[in-house]
Order: sequence, then structure tokens, then C-alpha cells
Amino acid sequence: MTCSIAPQSDSQVEVSVVMPCLNEEQTIGVCIEKALEAFRRHNINGEIIVCDNGSTDRSVEIARSLGARVVHQPARGYGNAYLKGFAEAKGKYFIMGDSDDTYDFSEIDRFRNALREGYDFVSGNRFQGRILPGAMPWLHRYFGNHLLTFLLNLFFRTGFKDVYCGMRAFTREAYEKIRPVSTGMEFNLELAMRAAKARIRMTEIPITLHPRAGTRKLRTFRDGWRSVRFMLLYSPTYVFLVPGGLLSFLGIIGTIWLAIAPPVIFGHELGIIFSVFFSMLALLGYQLGTVGLCARTYSLTEKFEQNDRFLEVFYRYFQLEKGILLGLAMALVGLGVDIYILYRWIVGNFGPLYLDKVAVAALTLVVAGVQTIFFSFFISAMSLKKSNSPLKRGGGRQT
Repeated sequence: MTCSIAPQSDSQVEVSVVMPCLNEEQTIGVCIEKALEAFRRHNINGEIIVCDNGSTDRSVEIARSLGARVVHQPARGYGNAYLKGFAEAKGKYFIMGDSDDTYDFSEIDRFRNALREGYDFVSGNRFQGRILPGAMPWLHRYFGNHLLTFLLNLFFRTGFKDVYCGMRAFTREAYEKIRPVSTGMEFNLELAMRAAKARIRMTEIPITLHPRAGTRKLRTFRDGWRSVRFMLLYSPTYVFLVPGGLLSFLGIIGTIWLAIAPPVIFGHELGIIFSVFFSMLALLGYQLGTVGLCARTYSLTEKFEQNDRFLEVFYRYFQLEKGILLGLAMALVGLGVDIYILYRWIVGNFGPLYLDKVAVAALTLVVAGVQTIFFSFFISAMSLKKSNSPLKRGGGRQT
């Protein structure tokens, strides 16, 4: 095929097809030709942007000879390539796909049509479509992709069935709402996460996955772990707040119970070791909870989260001075109880003391109070309003 893309003004471009490229001379030409054929067959005013990520073979030469617009992103990374490519795109609709011929660009009209129907974000679904022999490793097909999809839906309620599909389409407006920043393979996950948080209209369509030509760049365990880590880092509610709240509840109830009316099990009263154990649970849970609040604040100030109703309510009532006063009150009450117990011990001629569990509960309150004071200083510093300067999308030169 020898057709090429005619120059168009920005207002004429309906579809921008963006392909990242790193040494794909075996397949880049085929991908471009399929996209060109789809443009011609479906009367699409489109452009093809190949974002070169440092190729040392003939990929750039082939892409340019077929009429694609080549932009260069010297910073390595799957996400970096897409960030640069989308920053250069002129179309109303963006369509992304790898340049290794695993995805069929001759079917881009199906994605465009879904966007025309009113969807803002359209993702391919390889499992509802076809996965040709050799196209996906067994571990990815039957375990890895399903696990990542399950975790993403659990943490972020995306509703996807194939969250790691590399062929997607979205409107320019949706992309500006999503505002991804990931530079590596997590880019695909971030698109889905942010799309769900932005509450834009999403759907999936069945596609066919073809075997890859050339060297596979995805590393199963490294990239799998990076994906899980990425989800955990950006889901503080499930990683910190939920387990922190549960541990705090169990620890506080257990500590108070033992201090007021120690239970007797099998004829033996639960001793001081159980008080220490529940105190540890309470403090650990409190620590996780405060870290979770810091993590959610970080997500908001770094623009990963567009809004957070929980934090809005929290900061409506929280002030540094209130946090300090609360922490001081907790610490002083606990310290006062411990001083009273010490006094009872002294006036009792240092005899047996039966308030040891109460002493543990009071000491727990002291530690939690001190933590509250320092937490108040830290989260107040984090919540300071930052400048609204636009995120850098990556530099580079264009040819």
C-alpha cells in the first residue's frame, strides 16, 4: 500500500492515532498502512503520530516514508511516549495502540463510532474477542490480567473486564479530564483509574489480539509487581484507612475492656501481656489511619485526585491548632492517670499494684496524643495550597 496522509489543518482532524515506537521496523509499516486503509475506507479525516522512544533501527525512516508524523521522546518509557504523542495530537478523538501489530488498526472505525455514539472512553476487550495462538503468554491470559483487573475494579470500581488492553480511544475532553502522568507501563492502569474517578462514560468492545513480531518488551513479574504497587500507592483507603480503622477499633475495645473488667477464660484472668497486645493494635491502627490521611492528601495536592469529599469534610473541621489541642488533651489525660497510679503505688509502700492494665491504657493514650500533635503539623504542611502550574508532558523535538 502506498497511500499517505494529506496535510490538514487542526480543525479538520477528527482522529489522531498515536503509536509509541521503540525499534519496531518489522511492524511499524504494517500498523501505519492498516490505519491509512481505515482512514480511506471509512472516510476518516485523521492523522498518525508515531512517537519514537529512541529507536536505533529503521522505524523512524519507515514511518516518515508512509506519511506518519514522527515526534521524538528521548525520555524512555511506555507512558512517556504516549504523553508526548497525545500532547502533539490535533484530533477530536485519540486512538492509542502498540506498533508491534498485536492490535488491528484497520478496525479503528469501531472505536470512533463508539465515541460518536456518546462514549467518552472506549477500551478494547481481548477476552470477549479473540486471542490468537501465541498472542498472549499462558500466565498473562489465565492469571495475571484477570488478577490485575480484579484488583483495579476492587480498589477503583472501574467496571472493566480487560483493564490492560493496549488499544483504547477517548475524546480530547476526556483525556484532559484524565490528565495521566505515569511514565512507564502503569500508564494503561492510570488511564482506567482516572477515567473511573472522573465519572466519564466508558465502554469496552471486543477486539482480536495477534501474536507479536520481534522481541517482547513486557516483563511478567517486574511489570506485574509495578502494576500492583501502583494500585496500592493510589488506593490509601484500602491500604491504610480500612485496616487502620479495623485495628484501632479492636485495639481500643480490647484495651478498655481489660482495663475496666478483665475477662476470665478457663478460670484465668487475661494478664498484662494481652493489654500490651491490644495497646499495640490500637497504636498500629492509629498510625495506619494517619498515614492514610496523608496519602489521600498527597493524591489531592499532586492532582492525582480531582476531588475528595472525605477530605473536604475533614479539612472543614480540622485546623492545626485544634489538632495540637486534641493531642495535648489526650496526652495530659493519659499522663495524669499514670501519675495517679504511680502515687497509689508509692503510698501503698510499693506493694502489689492491681492497676497495671489501666496504666497500659493510659500510656496508650499518651502515645496517641503525641502522635496526634506531630500528625497535625505534618498534614497541615501537606495540605498547603500548591501552585496550579500545568503538568509537564515531556519535551522533545518533532520531525
